[in-house]
Amino acid sequence: MRFVDLLSETLHSLTSNKVRSGLTILGIVVGIASVIAMLAIGTGSQASIESSIQAAGSNVLTVSSSSGGDGPSARMADGASQTLTREDAAALAQIELISGVAPQSSGQGQLVARTANASAQLIGVTAEYQTVKNLELANGAFITARDDEKYAQVVVLGSTLATDLFGTDIDPVGQTVRSGNMLLTVVGVLAEKGTSGFTNTDSSAILPLSTVQRYVTGSDKLSTITLTVSDETQMTAAEGFVTDTLLTRHGITDSAAADFRIQNMADILATVSTVTGTFTALLAAIASISLLVGGIGIMNMMLTTVTERTREIGLRKAIGADDNVISSQFLAESIILTLVGGIIGILAGWGIALIAANLLNMQAIISLNSIGLAVGVCAFIGVVFGYYPARRAAAMSPIEALRYQ
Repeated sequence: MRFVDLLSETLHSLTSNKVRSGLTILGIVVGIASVIAMLAIGTGSQASIESSIQAAGSNVLTVSSSSGGDGPSARMADGASQTLTREDAAALAQIELISGVAPQSSGQGQLVARTANASAQLIGVTAEYQTVKNLELANGAFITARDDEKYAQVVVLGSTLATDLFGTDIDPVGQTVRSGNMLLTVVGVLAEKGTSGFTNTDSSAILPLSTVQRYVTGSDKLSTITLTVSDETQMTAAEGFVTDTLLTRHGITDSAAADFRIQNMADILATVSTVTGTFTALLAAIASISLLVGGIGIMNMMLTTVTERTREIGLRKAIGADDNVISSQFLAESIILTLVGGIIGILAGWGIALIAANLLNMQAIISLNSIGLAVGVCAFIGVVFGYYPARRAAAMSPIEALRYQ
């Protein structure tokens, strides 16, 4: 049988029972759309989380105070007793692999500007903080070394915080805001950055470190020290040098009793990537169950079709059609059903992913790999679930088929 004749016979058979063919295609559409949408949302979520962590810098080490000891109770007490000092930060800056050091002291405060007010994290920093955190200014200037030396009452506002306090019509630079007993002059506004690691910079207020220590925390201790490593491939080595330096400075001989904790952003990124990748694969596996159901639906439809067309099969075999011709037609019907369902499913999954991403305010990534996977699965389902009915039709005896009522 020529290919054109085969295609013509296949389309005629499928369109002769539109409802059954449509319901069968619907099963494939649901399965493919589910897989495409789940993979797109899962991959998008993974990319969003990784981007958030990378925004803080994949070459960043964050040293924070800890109560000492090991185990879960120690981790929960992180920051309960601050032990880090500016001298520690200066010592860490001498490590060869460390390219940037930004000591920080943080507290919460209420900022008031005219009739507006907002709660914000007050972050005390030195001038190096802008470089270490890779911050860009939308307007004005950043905290300077002189500001830190003079306990200057100046502030740099995150983009969201600036809008909350002054709206969009007033330039915040040069305006004043009150926080407790401090009357702060706004010297700069940061460009929008989003969540950076575990800090939402857009909703934060950045002040000189000395100012925060004197007027907010009342302590000369640091909450964290952020370090950048010159070579990302040496993150583990750099972490070791930082640990040894602080243990020596704090007079601690047992690392298990360390009064500080180090977060390695490269390790966090790798862990998060593994977890989100596993989650995405799980979502795809769950959605793939729909494909299995769709494939079984195709096989059931084809078996029903074989039964209904038994006399036709017998007649065709009686006038000379061989087994390959019979099996080819039924197999072609199965494959066309799955391919049509697959194409519609890919488009539907694409649309569902984009709509879901818009509603959930997240990213959806539809890769060529996922589309290729969907097409491959469609072809596989068409062949596997169509093979048995096709072979069953081809194996019929023409005499028995013609007798079938």
